[in-house]
Amino acid sequence: MIANVEYLKMIDSNKFFLSENNVPFQEFFKFGLSVDCVVFGYHEERVRVLLIERNAEPYKGSWALPGDLVSTDEDLRISASKILTKLTGLKNIFMEQFFTFGSVNRHPAGRVVTVGYYSLVKSDNYQPVASSWARQTKWFDIDDLPELAFDHERILDKGVRTLQRRVRYRPVGFELLPNKFTLLELHALYEALLGVKFDKPNFRKKILSMDLLVQLDEVQENVSHRPAKLFSFDEKRYKELRKEGFAFDITVKG
Repeated sequence: MIANVEYLKMIDSNKFFLSENNVPFQEFFKFGLSVDCVVFGYHEERVRVLLIERNAEPYKGSWALPGDLVSTDEDLRISASKILTKLTGLKNIFMEQFFTFGSVNRHPAGRVVTVGYYSLVKSDNYQPVASSWARQTKWFDIDDLPELAFDHERILDKGVRTLQRRVRYRPVGFELLPNKFTLLELHALYEALLGVKFDKPNFRKKILSMDLLVQLDEVQENVSHRPAKLFSFDEKRYKELRKEGFAFDITVKG
């Protein structure tokens, strides 16, 4: 193994080459790295995504996912969180990495690889505020989107498909609901997320059998119909069950 000092000297002197293609090692440090955030919200039984209107080139005036280049002195996740806050004001929210996009010509300024993060928020509880070079922010229905900058349509599509897989086998969907919710609201959420129709009795039987919901001594207020019972998600119970080998699975018949 080459000592660190000798290794750096070889780079500085431009004499270090990769054995396979004889390309100077430092040429591989000319890549750009960015993050793009797919922030999902839920409102009136519709899944939404947060977009920004760019006020900077390239694609000035176009709608895009919140994202930017990663600072050289920050970890990837920290940078993703800071970029999202800088552009939209959102902070301290659920974020998870889901895919890396590395097409050669995906950015007009040069080779830029981007890492996608998806987030889930109760959109009624958040009022994003555009700042930095974002002109404005806006929630869009995922089925009614404007034309997007860069390859962000592909990134968003991948984010949607990733979310649909993960909500089936992890209770991340609860991030989109109020702390107190009805079974009907939970049923509508999963239908919206997955784009399918579930048989109500089967869905309720399935979700209640998991022993992850706490039935509260409360019912809906200010509704025109018979008020339904309210529930909450027991995250502590879920973590305990995971240790025992429990597997969340929302797949139901019908």
